[in-house]
Amino acid sequence: MHPLIAERWSARGYDPTAVIDDDDLTAILEAGRWAPTWGGLAPVRFVVGRRGDETFEALTAVMKRGNRTWAPAAAALILVCTTNEPDDVMKHEYGALDAGLALSQMIVQSVALGFNGHPMAGFDKTAAAETFGVPAHLRPIAMLAVGRVADDPTSVPAEIRERDAVPRTRLPLDHIAFAGQWGRPFE
Repeated sequence: MHPLIAERWSARGYDPTAVIDDDDLTAILEAGRWAPTWGGLAPVRFVVGRRGDETFEALTAVMKRGNRTWAPAAAALILVCTTNEPDDVMKHEYGALDAGLALSQMIVQSVALGFNGHPMAGFDKTAAAETFGVPAHLRPIAMLAVGRVADDPTSVPAEIRERDAVPRTRLPLDHIAFAGQWGRPFE
């Protein structure tokens, strides 16, 4: 597995003084823009805020309580939007897939630049759409926090430090990859 993927994890203990410059933030957004997209639809759109600006504060305001405990220390927050056309199943489903691909590439780009990208679904999507005037044919689907992990873990609150210390695990490959028929592990 590529080291950028192996090193990826969703930290919460960000350095609240770290900043992200224009070049790095643009590179992260470009990674999302160049993600694969079904049929060339390119439905993914972003609302971008940096800590301290009006957009960042508005993004923080629509977060659910749990994310408000750590995400405001991020250097940037990115609201990811995609198609909202439930009557067009292809556009609706593939729009969500495209958003996931964009998010994934943005996270890997974040790691490549020495940042940590933490995707979130814990926010009020209706409030986000209203706050930013997201057109009705689009829907907020995820948010990405981009920050630098704090050098000194004791500088972050104990509950965040404890959550960040939990080892990253996934199911074994033979539990999720099959060949021939469902349940027969791919070898």
